[in-house]
Amino acid sequence: MDVESLREYCIRKPMVEESFPFGEDTLVFKVGGKIFLLCSLDSNPLRFNVKCDPELAIELRERYSCVQPGYHMNKKHWNTIVVDHSVSDNDLREWIDHSYGLVYKPKKR
Repeated sequence: MDVESLREYCIRKPMVEESFPFGEDTLVFKVGGKIFLLCSLDSNPLRFNVKCDPELAIELRERYSCVQPGYHMNKKHWNTIVVDHSVSDNDLREWIDHSYGLVYKPKKR
């Protein structure tokens, strides 16, 4: 996964907005005004932060070396993912979906 495919995947989700509130090198994706993914545009390899259930966050960090505590984030609820190709793009999309699902809570009618 590269930054363009990451961006395309995120903006296809319902209600997603992208912005640069922290400067031109940090791309932020929000849903309902809340952040679900931050991506550093100047890192090599690509890195991004996603929200994660606290128990799952620990499990993923123990299982995958590319999953680290959230850089500059609440480490209980955020993971930094290093896109070093040690996991599949499907895994990356699953973690993005999980983050989006934690943030996006559609109103029930």
